[in-house]
Amino acid sequence: MTITGKAWKYGEDVNTDLIFPGKYTYTLTEPEEIAAHALEDLDPTFAAGVEPGDVIVAGRNWGCGSSREQAATCLKWAGVGAVVAVSFARIFYRNAINHGLPAIACPEAVAAIEAGQPVTVDLAAGEIRCPAGVFAFEPFPPSVGQILADGGLIPHLRKSLAGRLNR
Repeated sequence: MTITGKAWKYGEDVNTDLIFPGKYTYTLTEPEEIAAHALEDLDPTFAAGVEPGDVIVAGRNWGCGSSREQAATCLKWAGVGAVVAVSFARIFYRNAINHGLPAIACPEAVAAIEAGQPVTVDLAAGEIRCPAGVFAFEPFPPSVGQILADGGLIPHLRKSLAGRLNR
């Protein structure tokens, strides 16, 4: 799977409340509503400007804070193709994978990519391409790669179970 878009660049310790404001946690339920508030307290231009396949590039500890699942879903539903960061908070990382949003730790790429630049992420090859060069990352294990390819854990399980029931 290859993802291509422009880079949105952010700093370190961006917490889940900045990714998706907690004040909406129990009031918004539809994907379009949730996506419309992605990063609104960090970057008010993001939700209106993000395009399918765009890549968030971030510093250390992206997604720290509460275990708010909407932090991953709002980015996915807004069209973000991947998040490339120096490092991730553990719960955000798991939520991202569960929702089919690739979360890739690659400090070298983060240092090289500038906001607005074109970025291509090749999940199978383990490569991030940008104007500054090509940066390698450890490809996902096959099981995680299949979850991402299927669009998240729930679609993956539905597909797996359907295959077993049709035997």
